[in-house]
Amino acid sequence: MEIVEDTLAQIFEAHRRELQAHCYRMLGSVQDAEDVVQESMFAAWRAYAGFEGRSSVRTWLFRITTNRCLNFLRDSARKPLPGTEVPLPEPTHVGEPLWLEPFPDLLLDGVPDAAPGPDARYEAKEAISLAFVAAVQYLPPRQRAVLLLRDVLGYRAAQVAELLDMTEDAVAGALKRARAAMPLPVPAQPVDPTLGGRFAAAFEAGDMAALVGLLAEDVRLTMPPLPVAYVGRAVTMDFLTRIAFRDDRRYRLVPVGANRQVAFGCYLRDGYAGCWRAHGVLVLDASGAEVRALTRFVDNSVLPAFGLPRRLT
Repeated sequence: MEIVEDTLAQIFEAHRRELQAHCYRMLGSVQDAEDVVQESMFAAWRAYAGFEGRSSVRTWLFRITTNRCLNFLRDSARKPLPGTEVPLPEPTHVGEPLWLEPFPDLLLDGVPDAAPGPDARYEAKEAISLAFVAAVQYLPPRQRAVLLLRDVLGYRAAQVAELLDMTEDAVAGALKRARAAMPLPVPAQPVDPTLGGRFAAAFEAGDMAALVGLLAEDVRLTMPPLPVAYVGRAVTMDFLTRIAFRDDRRYRLVPVGANRQVAFGCYLRDGYAGCWRAHGVLVLDASGAEVRALTRFVDNSVLPAFGLPRRLT
């Protein structure tokens, strides 16, 4: 029996990273994704004796985790929005709160890069980008599940219908509505390998002229979960000047991998304590030598997932 259990544990572990990435796309949270995967693994362990082998173990695990995600979304209580340290400038856009966290690249090790099914429409890197995951969060939960199973994982309509206990017509309808709600991807050029270093140097120096030269004309600044966006180079620079760099604030940026994008752990100088205190994570959406979007996460609870400390000396 011990050999069987060890083998089963190895089979489950072989799919853990892929399942966690899927749950992250469904839920937008690294910790929630990990919790749901843990629950799903435990449920699969208990139910394995009844597994009839009509599908692969991988598909069976995706059925369990996807439905657990749907249960989680159904049962989740509405969260209160966090406050801000100072009043923010008038935003360009106001929408719904976006409960989203960055996803560490190290958790993507072992996740297949190739599309796992013939019907997948999104490449692996695109399907883990912040822009994609953010857009998915605005879909109703069942549309979200259908889109991810069909267009990211490449399952056929009949398979998705079975996984979600839906009819094929219902799957087709949900997929049509989900695709219509998703923004069209913006073609991106390969990122200039020097961009991250130049951005970090300018940001740490508070060099606004250098930062201006790195931002696209229509750059977009967001701060999930706050339901606001600042669009345009001039508007974004005004925000950085008035808020990020107010009172001569200075930062240290530590490069990290997040969502297969340029990203940094942010540390704010504490002159009284003589150290740098953690101040969340900053993720850049870049194309060529330009930054198209800045996504600022100020919640330090994501730091452990990136292996980042709470302070630097």
